[in-house]
Parts: sequence; C-alpha cells; structure tokens
Amino acid sequence: MRKKVIVSVINDLVTDQRVNKTCRTLSGMGFEVLLVGRRLKNSMPIDDRPYATHRMRLLFTKGPLFYSCFNVRLFFFLFFRKADLLVSNDLDTLLPNFSINKLKSIPLVYDSHEYFTEVPELVNRKGIQKIWKSIEKWIFPKLESVITVNDSIATLFENEYGIRPVVVRNISMTPVVKNLKTRQELGLPVDKFILILQGSGINIQRGAEELVEAMQYVSDAVLLIVGGGDVLGKLKEMVIAFQLEEKIFFKPKQPYEQLFNLTYIADLGLTLDKDSNINYRYSLPNKLFDYIHAGIPVLATPLTEIKKIIEEFDIGDFIPDHQPINIADKINEIIADQDQLEGWKNNTIFAASQLNWEREEQVLKGVFAKYV
Repeated sequence: MRKKVIVSVINDLVTDQRVNKTCRTLSGMGFEVLLVGRRLKNSMPIDDRPYATHRMRLLFTKGPLFYSCFNVRLFFFLFFRKADLLVSNDLDTLLPNFSINKLKSIPLVYDSHEYFTEVPELVNRKGIQKIWKSIEKWIFPKLESVITVNDSIATLFENEYGIRPVVVRNISMTPVVKNLKTRQELGLPVDKFILILQGSGINIQRGAEELVEAMQYVSDAVLLIVGGGDVLGKLKEMVIAFQLEEKIFFKPKQPYEQLFNLTYIADLGLTLDKDSNINYRYSLPNKLFDYIHAGIPVLATPLTEIKKIIEEFDIGDFIPDHQPINIADKINEIIADQDQLEGWKNNTIFAASQLNWEREEQVLKGVFAKYV
C-alpha cells in the first residue's frame, strides 16, 4: 500500500509551479498525494494532475480573520485525515502542520518558499510581523526536514536557528512545446519587440509601476503584463493616465501551458524587484527560469541570486536603478543591439540544459527518500 502524504499551501493551487512540481515528484516516488489549498471566487479550474487536490472555501479572503480561519480549518482537515507524511509550504501553513506532527507523530517536511517574515506586506506592520516571527522562532528549531529556495535564504536561516535548509531552487520543468499559438492568434502585435513581465505576485516594490511609466520612452516595443497581484489596479490606471493603451497589454493568471506560450513569443523577460527588503534582496523567482526555458534573454535588477544566474550563463543585462527614464534607456539599448540579443538568446539553450527540474528534483528526492 502506498504511503499517503498531505501537502498544504495557502493559495488556490492553480498557478503554484513549485508546489505542483513537488507533488509530481512525490507521486513519481510512489506516494499517494493529496494537495490542500483554498478556493477563491475567481479561481480557475485545476488541470489534470497525477495526484488528488482539495480546495477549502473560506468566509474571509484576507487579513487576520482569514489567516485564523484558514489555520483552524487546515488543522481539523489534517487531524481527521490519515497521513504518513506532511509537507507544509511556507510559514502560513506551518502551525497546523506542526501541531498535527506532534499530536499524531506524523513526519513533517517544511518548504519555505521565501524569507516570509520580511515580505513587504509585513515589514511595515510590526505587530503582525512579530506574531509570525514568534511562530517561526518557536517551531523552526524543532523541525527535522527543512527546504528553501536558494543559498542566500538558507544562510539566513542557518545564522538565525543553526539549521541549514536543503536548497531546492524554483527551476522550471523542461517544457513540452506543442500547439503553440502565434502572436496573431494571441491578438498581439506581429511587428513589435515584445517585453514580458509575468508572475502571480505582481505587487508593490517589484518595479512594475516604474516599468509602466518607462514605457512612455521606449520605442517600437510593447509590454505584456501577465498574472495577478495587488498593484495591477494601479498599473491599469497608470496606463490610462499615460495613454499607453496601445503599448501595454494585460493578461490574467494562466495555466502553465498557456503562460509558457505567452513567454515563448516574447523577446525579453523582465524581473525588476527592488532591494527594499531582505525577502526581495535574496529572491530567485520562477519567472527567471521560465524566461530561460522559453529561450528569451532577461533584463533584471542585479539582486544577489538573480545576478549570479544571469552572469554565469550570460543571458541578459541589468537596470542601473528604478528611475523610469533609465529603465527605458536600457530597454532601448538592448533593442538596438540585435547581435548581443541573439547571443544571449543562444546562451539560454545551454542555461536551460543545466537549469531544469529534472536535475533539481534529484535534490528533493533525497529529502523525501527516507520517508518512502
């Protein structure tokens, strides 16, 4: 009989590539996997997956009541389910998982997708930040198996708690390219240079506002913004205010296959997080690897982990700062140098051969092997 593992995450499961890859790896190792999250009013259907899913409906969608309600619901869900292994994704699911770990003696693996207590949503809310930090300080030193997304964040945890997590980066699976639509079929300009900014967390302090403003000064190019986030409403207002409706296009969150199609037809991928907090400073986002696998060069903020990848494989360049005119100048410079752009594009082929989930998941399998 296969061992049962319950994987929990606070989002609606659809666009979380990291959790999907983890569940697929567990399923491939012989576990019977159940992924638990929540359902929102605008949640898309979940595509076919080789594991079971369950999404809880909650009365609240944000704020302290939401987090309290979610954690209580998750605790009772886990309490009344049989499981041989628990996998908690991020600090906002850790408390109920750790409680069940202690009550029922079920092994627990914790995967920290970011340096949670320093996200910008908490940095300026010291009371709430203190609550999450106290939960982390209480539980983290007691954990046996911890995973995180890059070396910088692993070092932060090691310095604070004396435990170095295993690093499993957010590297994309090698995509199966089939039935890709053309720009014309996607309703996008066929004769323009296409920039793309994608992600499920297009939020404050991630450079999106400055990028929109910069598009006033970018010649012969359009910007495609794909995904969700709390700053999208403001971005759309800015587009109208700057009369950029013909230069900036918005697309909602997409299932991965559809998202890849949009990434694939672009000419340059953008990741412009600001060095405004520890979490962003050491981020290594999914989108960087998505751009690489789509074969498009990258323009980025020179943050520690991102800079290492771009420089190692020579696949792009960096903005000098977040002044809109300077962002625009750098984009125009890249567009004008087609030889350099082609060189970066060619280099993404080798980068993709080295940076793929098929390689990276071997590390993850090593973490889970003792629970099979």
